[in-house]
This record gives sequence, structure tokens and C-alpha cells, in this order.
Amino acid sequence: MAGSYDITVFTKPWNKEVALEDLGKKMKSIGVDGVELPVRNGYQVEPDDIEKGLPEAKKILADQGIKIGSVAGGVDERTINAMGESGISILRICQGVNLANGYMEGEKEIRARWDELIPTLDKAGVNIGVQNHCGNMVCNAMTIMHLIEGYDPKHISAVYDPAHCGLDGEPEVMGLDICWSHLSLVNLKSAYWYQRNGLDEPEAVWGICWSTCHHALFSWGRLVNELNRRGYQGDICLPAEYTASENGVLGGMQMGDDCLAYLKEDISYLKYLMAREVSDNPVPTTDWRKGIPQ
Repeated sequence: MAGSYDITVFTKPWNKEVALEDLGKKMKSIGVDGVELPVRNGYQVEPDDIEKGLPEAKKILADQGIKIGSVAGGVDERTINAMGESGISILRICQGVNLANGYMEGEKEIRARWDELIPTLDKAGVNIGVQNHCGNMVCNAMTIMHLIEGYDPKHISAVYDPAHCGLDGEPEVMGLDICWSHLSLVNLKSAYWYQRNGLDEPEAVWGICWSTCHHALFSWGRLVNELNRRGYQGDICLPAEYTASENGVLGGMQMGDDCLAYLKEDISYLKYLMAREVSDNPVPTTDWRKGIPQ
């Protein structure tokens, strides 16, 4: 079975200097269905103006044929209520863990904060989507589920990011299976480790390069094949994260329209994978471009 889910883009590379109407046109021109909108200072909708700004953003983008699939914003009643009023159900977050008293105590602190918000989430019809992120955070699918398995996914859900799982060493199909019961959204991007210091140093210092679909530490083909096999119904969000390079030196992130060439490549490959039937050989051959849906 081929996939029929929507593709969205996290519009973090385009700050409030880009008008919402222009942002919508830009997203439509690259062939996606919607956006994950950052509700942050310096962006088109800021936290202090969310009650007015979010419904206005939804209308302006809808006029361009673009939906708001999810919001990246603060975990508070004001944000949750505004999202509920606008009919946007997924509040995506990356969750750090306070290690001062150990990881397990840090988890308890997180759950205590969430427990207080359950009535608000329930009334608004919003869920907190917890994305895994490498480092001292909820870092892979197993840690997401250890943290959220006691919650109803209509309140606390999983946002599966196989790029961070790849950096963390967790295989893509296994990770998807682990968090499947609570899955609300898939973040699809690519990264690999590179050594930042000399090979003769006593210990390596590693950096992360954010790249396109062709250089990931996991298989896009295997992941999308498994989503198709399971009949996934949610969105796939492309976070538009690509490391900049100057004179061969990696550092910083591509911002604004500098992302577009990389993003278009990822979108083309994803659409090709979505259109494929479930296969025992999910990794494409080098002539995959011949099968891109027109």
C-alpha cells in the first residue's frame, strides 16, 4: 500500500521578515501540504500575540492552500487554549531532562508538570507531541515511550525523529515500532557525525552535519516503507535543517531560501518513496528519479 499522508515543513528558517502570505506561497511552490509553525519571538506569530496571531496565520496560510499541521511553542495553558481555538492539535516539543537528581527523578518532574495540564489539553483537544533529540534530552524512541507510555496519546504523544535516533544508534524500524502506539507525527531529516578535531588528538571531538536524504544515518526507504506497511495516518514534517558550509568548513545552519534546493531534493525523494508499494527491498536503486510522481 502506498502512503497518502501530508507533508509539512517546519518554517524555522523563515522569520517574521517573511510575510505569512509569502510564506504560504513559498510552501505551495515546493509542493507541500502544510507547515509546522514556530510560535516564538521573532516569528510570524509570537507568544504574546498568540490568541490573535494564530487564527490569522491559519486563515492567511489556508488562503494559499497550506494548513498548519502542528505548532512548535511553549508548554503552557495560553498556547494550548489558543491552539484548541484554532483547531490545531499537535504542540511539538523537545524535552530536556534535569539530571541534578538523576534521570528518573528528572522524568518525574516532567510528568508532574504535564499532569497539571491534562484537563487543559483534554478540553482544548490538543496533545503535547514529544520529539526525541540527541543529548541530555529525551533522546530516542525508547526514552520517549518510557516517559509517556502511561498517558493517553490524545494528551501526550510521540513525535518520532529517526535522524536523532540515528545519531543515537537506534534503528529506524525498531524505533518506529517502539513508539507506534503513541505516534502523532514523524519528523524526517538527516544527519551524520563528523570529527571536528585532528586524528592525532587523544580523544575525538564530534560534530553533527545536517544534510539531505542521501546522507542520513538511517534509511529513508526502510522507514517510509514501514510507514506505508502500517498504514500511517499522520503528517510527515520536514524540519528544513541543513548545515551551512563556508570554504569547506561546516558551521551554523542554512536559513531562509538558502534551504530551498536541499528541501526540494528531500521532498522529491519522499514523494517517490510514498508512492511505492510496500516492498521486501525498500531501498531504491540509483535511477529512483524516474519514478517521481509528477
